[in-house]
This record gives sequence, structure tokens and C-alpha cells, in this order.
Amino acid sequence: MAQTIGIIMNGVTGRMGYRQHLVRSILAIRDQGGLELRDGSRLQVDPILVGRNHDKIQEIAERQGVHRWTTDLDAALANPLDTIYFDAQLTTVREESILKAIAAGKHVYTEKPISESLEGSLRLAKAADVAGVKHGVVHDKLYLPGLLKLKRLIDGGFFGRILSVRGEFGYWVFEGDWQQAQRPSWNYRKEDGGGMATDMFCHWNYVLENLFGKVEAVMAKTVTHIPERWDERGNKYVATADDAAYGTFELTSPSGDEVIAQINSSWTTRVHRDELVEFHVDGTEGSAVAGLHRCVVQHRAETPQPRWNPDLVETERYRDQWHPVPDNAVFDNGFKAQWEQFLRYVVAEGEHPYDFLAGARGVRLAEAGLQSSAEGRRIELGELSA
Repeated sequence: MAQTIGIIMNGVTGRMGYRQHLVRSILAIRDQGGLELRDGSRLQVDPILVGRNHDKIQEIAERQGVHRWTTDLDAALANPLDTIYFDAQLTTVREESILKAIAAGKHVYTEKPISESLEGSLRLAKAADVAGVKHGVVHDKLYLPGLLKLKRLIDGGFFGRILSVRGEFGYWVFEGDWQQAQRPSWNYRKEDGGGMATDMFCHWNYVLENLFGKVEAVMAKTVTHIPERWDERGNKYVATADDAAYGTFELTSPSGDEVIAQINSSWTTRVHRDELVEFHVDGTEGSAVAGLHRCVVQHRAETPQPRWNPDLVETERYRDQWHPVPDNAVFDNGFKAQWEQFLRYVVAEGEHPYDFLAGARGVRLAEAGLQSSAEGRRIELGELSA
């Protein structure tokens, strides 16, 4: 027997909301015949698309074969058959919409940051708990093949005691004058919710705390390297948000050990690495480098003895001394995998630990990073509760 769950999807005219959440997640689940549950039945999804632009939302709905769409969020929230609300809007309007959804008794799944501020994030977490609705925040990078392999190594004790993590993320985003920018212009306007630290520190918080340990403190420097850019209409504007953030994070591992993480995030760097994001993890027994898809390792017993001699041309091919970690599994789209996990949680077939409080911790780290940069000092993070 099949059952259907209605999902209000707000913000699917944006790049991430459309590609990853609508097409590659919800419509992929729809087209595979729904989500198979433990008893062999299937949970089918029935989305209703919500957007402010009538023509855009209608065009997307018709192109993708979605029969329900509207520009009236309040009307969508009033339908008792739609029990999940999803938000991929601009951060500046997200909190208000989620509070409406909570008041309407909807379970909520949302992109991050969940709010513009830590205060707003905690307000959402408290409202959801009081209302008794289930809530989740997108933690997509944990479902990437490269990080899943890294998690497998950690769970298997490959590293011994983990010492440090070095992350590199980013690429050159064109200014928009002589080549079109690959990211929307609001990303570079602070007043519209833009900024590298605001965007990426939310990601780094959940990656660090779920793989390596609790984030205890941060020292960061945020910079606006490119002061002027051109928007989608070719108009020049002042970039008011940071386009690079350089952070050092102090972690406490589950076993109580200190782990140091350094992550550079930049939209003003040219790529000289195998993937657009990579994490280099060093431990007493071995090391690994994980990207979006690949992961390579070097065990202690196979570690060569490099010799420093600046007078000789280097002949060692260091990358060849590492071994790939096998897939050993078929990896689905990460966004789709987490959507399926959240759907199972809603129908009481599993847990979904990445709730609004987890989202609030990400916002807190972003705020602490910005504070650290502004004040030029290390910021300690305390306990957080709704």
C-alpha cells in the first residue's frame, strides 16, 4: 500500500533549491516510485512549488511536470494535506516563513543558515520544540562520497589519534564584467545575507563536529578581496560582504583529545588541487585527503622519509605515494540521501540528528568568526540550548 506526503517547497527558483532539492531530490524520489519503507510500502512525494515570481514558478512547474504551484505561501500552509515545509529562500526572509510554517503545524526542513542571527536561530528551535513539529537542517556535505569514505576511516580507527585537519575550499568567481559570475550577486552584499563566513562556516561547523569533534573556539580573518563586482544585469555594485574567510578552529574529539582544524574558504583563489574542496587529515597512525568524491590514504607503515634539500630539484612524486579508498558502496546524490532520511524521520522510521539546534551552532560559529575577525582575537564557544 502506498501513502503520499505533501511537501511545500519555497525557494525553488534559486540555483540550489531548483537543482539539488527539487530536481535531484524530490522529483528523483517521485520518479523512482517514492521511498520504500521498512514494511515494503512506498511513501510518494507530492510537492507544491511556492515562489514570488508567478511566471518563473509556473514555468518550472510545467517543465518538471509538477501539477501544483502558487505564489501564496499562506494558502499553501493552510492545506492540511501538505505536512512538510521546505525553505531554500534567501536567508533574509527565511526565519519569518519558517515561523509561519511552525505556527501552521508543519514539519520543517530547511537550507542554512536557518536565520540571519544566532538569536533568530534559537527562536526557531524553541518555537519548533514548543509546537512539537519535527525539524531538520540540510547537512549535505556529510553525504558526499569523499566524506563518507573519510567517516569510514575514522570509525575503523585508521588514523589512531587525530592531530589536525586542513581544509581548502573555493575557486575564482568572476567579477561579472568581462566574464559572467558563477554565483549570484547577493552573495557579495552583506545587507542581502551574503558573505563567505556566513555561508561556509555553517558548513564547516557540522563537518567538524560530526567527523572530528566539538568546536570549542575560533580565530578567523575575513576579507573582501574584490571590492567591486557586476550583477546579473551588468550593473556595477560595491561588494560589502567578505569573499574569503581564513579560520583556525579548536576542537575536542569524542575521546577528549585536542584537534586543530584550519580551513581556508575563498571565492578569489584559482584551483590547484584535485577537487574544489579537500580535507587533509593527519593522525598518529595514518593520513588521508578527502574531497567531494575521492579519498586517498597513507598509512604509518608506508610513510616515506622526505629529506629537505633546497639545493636539489625534487624528484619524488608525493601524490603517487598515496592509495585510493575504494567506494565499497553505491553513493546516491547527497541531497537526495538526506531528504530520504528526513522523510523517514517524519513518518517515524528513523532519526534525523541535524535539527534546528545543529543549525544554530553553525550560525553561532559564523558569528564568532566574524567577531574574531573584527576584534582580532580568539573567540571561545560555550554551550548552546534552545
